[in-house]
Amino acid sequence: MKGEKIISKVDRYKCKEGNRNNENNEFYENKGNSDNKRNGENKVNSENKRSGENKENSEGKGQEAANAVSNTGENEAMELIDEMGQQEKVQKEKEQQVIEQQETEIEIEGLRVQLQEARAKCDEYFNMLQRVAAEFDNYKKRTQREKETYRKEITCEIVASFIPVLDNLERALNAVVPGCDANSIREGIELVYSQFCEILGSLGVEPIKCVGEKFDPNLHDAVMHINDEAYGENVVVEELRKGYMVEDRVIRHSMVKVAN
Repeated sequence: MKGEKIISKVDRYKCKEGNRNNENNEFYENKGNSDNKRNGENKVNSENKRSGENKENSEGKGQEAANAVSNTGENEAMELIDEMGQQEKVQKEKEQQVIEQQETEIEIEGLRVQLQEARAKCDEYFNMLQRVAAEFDNYKKRTQREKETYRKEITCEIVASFIPVLDNLERALNAVVPGCDANSIREGIELVYSQFCEILGSLGVEPIKCVGEKFDPNLHDAVMHINDEAYGENVVVEELRKGYMVEDRVIRHSMVKVAN
């Protein structure tokens, strides 16, 4: 558009220049007629020739100017197109940056929400862990107190079971006087022993069977070995100390003599 305006101005300049040359020709032609027709004709021819040359020069210069203006317009148009392309490219880059920034902000906001949710869960689990730890600590203390209570109760029950035995032993001791019959003392001791065994039986305590049984290291503790063909191999032939057990749990192993 700018190049077309410049070319239009050049065309108007060429028209004005041509009109001016025509006026000069008419002036010289009229003057020649008044002075001398022949000289006027020669002069007119000379002037016409000169005017033609000037017109050609003027037209040549106008064409050159038009070409120069056209080239200038084309260059300016190309520069304008390049500038518009650069501006469009910059605009697209800015729009892309804005889009990327918005996407980044959305992603950051999503991560922020996830972080808040994770922190909330962490706080919840931490509080839960603290409550469980406190409850477990209380449970340990409570079970320890209960164990102590059970132990005391069981001890009291066992001691209460043996107190009558202690009473009978005291009576037997008080009954022993100089000149006392030995059989009476034996009967008193047997009575106390029988009572003691009854109390153990009531508590579930039973003696371990030994003599004539196959040696069992889970029940017996062999302290002596003999070679006797009258007994089978690894058979208990004598009990040196009684062993006891409660149901299937050994309280004390029996000390025995074993035949090889």
